[in-house]
Amino acid sequence: MSDAGETDDVRTFQLLRQVKTAALSAKQLTQLHLAESDASSRQAAILVADDSEAVRELIVLMLRSLGYANVAQAVDGQDALERMQREEFDLLLVDIEMPRLDGYGVLAALKRDPVRRHVPVIVASGVGELEAVVRCIELGAEDFLPKPVNAVILRARIAASLERKRLRDLDQLRLIELDQEKQLLAVEQEKSERLLLNILPAPIASRLKQGERTIAERHADVSVLFADLVGFTALVKHSDPVELVGLLNDLFTRFDRLAGRLGLEKIKTIGDCYLVVGGLTEPRPDHPVAVAEMGLEMLEALADFNRERGTQLQLRLGLHTGPVVAGVIGHQKFAYDLWGATVNLASRLQTSGLPNRVHLSADTGERLRHRFRLVERGAIACKGLGRVRTCLIAGRVPAPTSPAA
Repeated sequence: MSDAGETDDVRTFQLLRQVKTAALSAKQLTQLHLAESDASSRQAAILVADDSEAVRELIVLMLRSLGYANVAQAVDGQDALERMQREEFDLLLVDIEMPRLDGYGVLAALKRDPVRRHVPVIVASGVGELEAVVRCIELGAEDFLPKPVNAVILRARIAASLERKRLRDLDQLRLIELDQEKQLLAVEQEKSERLLLNILPAPIASRLKQGERTIAERHADVSVLFADLVGFTALVKHSDPVELVGLLNDLFTRFDRLAGRLGLEKIKTIGDCYLVVGGLTEPRPDHPVAVAEMGLEMLEALADFNRERGTQLQLRLGLHTGPVVAGVIGHQKFAYDLWGATVNLASRLQTSGLPNRVHLSADTGERLRHRFRLVERGAIACKGLGRVRTCLIAGRVPAPTSPAA
């Protein structure tokens, strides 16, 4: 039986070495460490624990004659446990009556050990009472052999025990691989969700994940703000592409943080133009105020940006409030967009506005007078919309102070 260790006794840790350790638990990593510390991996590793040197040598010779060359010895139960802490074994042959720690103690200790509790243990003892046999089995022993040990019976019991261990180990490996697959799937799902949330508002992304394919809605009252960088096209001609993209990303990231803090929805960027909306996916009565505040804070963020970067960028901003149609277009590259006269007017107000001022329709201004100081600008011609009365935000209205007590 020279190939017993190679054909019947496939060791789990040979297979576990093929598994990436990043997703393994502390217990599994300990098992791998023990496996890697064992120089011999071609045959089952068997530990013989008996306080009689003569008996140990006899069992070792018997095992080697059966083809198991990777055999180690322990002088008693305590020595066996200490060796099993340092090395990985596939099978333990143990006596019951030993000094320091007997066979019962070894079985009880292994049963409590989450890493080594599944190592098969065969008890070979001269204590043949039924009570001793029952106690060993209850403590987790795979089998019980009376002394003197019969070589034919020993061969059959070892082969059966190692086969059961191999099947348990393969099951464990499958569980580890399944756990890894679940973790990898969870990571990929998280990446997909983050990507989707970068493209779509959270409620819209949720509806898409639930299977909706056509998402289109009419919103009766929202506030739309367009912000465009003045003179950016000229800057493009004289700037390094990497530096230019980095600059734009830095500025728009600041705007994104403002939108998130104010509870508004960034819809998209078009070149150097930034589009944000209030009252869209989550209706709120104060959306004109929130979007107007967004416009002022964008100008403040741009002033900080210019000081830090040494630039002299300016913004034109257009704001209008009214009905829109919103929906998702595309199946492979999703885009959430807005349509309607409200969007067109906000865009025209941005185009015809003044640098570093929030330009808005007079109708929207009437909803903001309690919070902002407004300056009438008069009527301007807006393509496709005729003449529209507009105004500019000149600042915030100071909050009323409490009367002195």
